[in-house]
Amino acid sequence: MSTRTGFVAIVGRPNVGKSTLMNRILGQKLSITSRKPQTTRHQILGILTEEDTQIVFVDTPGIHKAHDKAINRYMNRAATTAVKDVDLVVMVVDRMRWTDEDEMVLQTIKQQRAPVILVVNKIDFVRDKDELLPYLEELAGRHPFDQIIPLSAKTGHNVERIEHLIRSYLPENPYFYPEDQITDRSSRFLAAELVREKIMRQLGDELPYEMTVEIEEFAHTGTLIEISALIMVERQSQKRIVIGDAGYRIKQIGIEARKDMESLFDCKVMLNLWVKVKSNWSDDERALRSLGYDDREI
Repeated sequence: MSTRTGFVAIVGRPNVGKSTLMNRILGQKLSITSRKPQTTRHQILGILTEEDTQIVFVDTPGIHKAHDKAINRYMNRAATTAVKDVDLVVMVVDRMRWTDEDEMVLQTIKQQRAPVILVVNKIDFVRDKDELLPYLEELAGRHPFDQIIPLSAKTGHNVERIEHLIRSYLPENPYFYPEDQITDRSSRFLAAELVREKIMRQLGDELPYEMTVEIEEFAHTGTLIEISALIMVERQSQKRIVIGDAGYRIKQIGIEARKDMESLFDCKVMLNLWVKVKSNWSDDERALRSLGYDDREI
């Protein structure tokens, strides 16, 4: 039986729904999501193997203007390198609004040879649907996209259509990964990301981006996984925010993260959280590498 396999980069500016789209197609949560821009910080592979096809999605950080810190530069490199040598690029934009950062993404894509599908996401928020067609025509004038698909990654509207389209662009190849593999990332990485997601969702605008999570212990013993996670912030005031009054906030973060971990790992999880202040880690190249923000992975 001949098989189709290929790499598909999902790119766009921050907070347009790239991770939500990948998770929806995969049918499970791999990339973390929140309403806060720049939630995704790394390239993450999501692998979907069905029938005679294996799609290897590359979810990416949002391409953005800010280059003021080392972590911003790292995220932009992770996103722009993802479109190299892929079989298809899926560019995601947010409904009726084209920004300078969307233009940055488009200029990056124009330097590549892969076909490009433009996804107009969050159309469930478009109140006047009569405005949609003229906007799609406007987008078609910006670049000769191979396809333009309006959809809602959140509700699933039109997602099946883009999945079928993606399959049609993949070349004949043997599978690159075992059929039961769903990502290239370790369980430790996924656990850290789930903790970080819950912090971002809990705290909203209270906490700046100078926060990361490091897994210090990941011990799998039979039906139990024991995880110790260190939450790293840059200032003492941020530490107090994460912990909350009488430890309430960090307790809620732990409860929500543990539930998702148990669902992902299909196992009972014991999760312990600590908060530590490490000044200026987000603008320190050496500190970033030690925390897993390493250009060698991209």
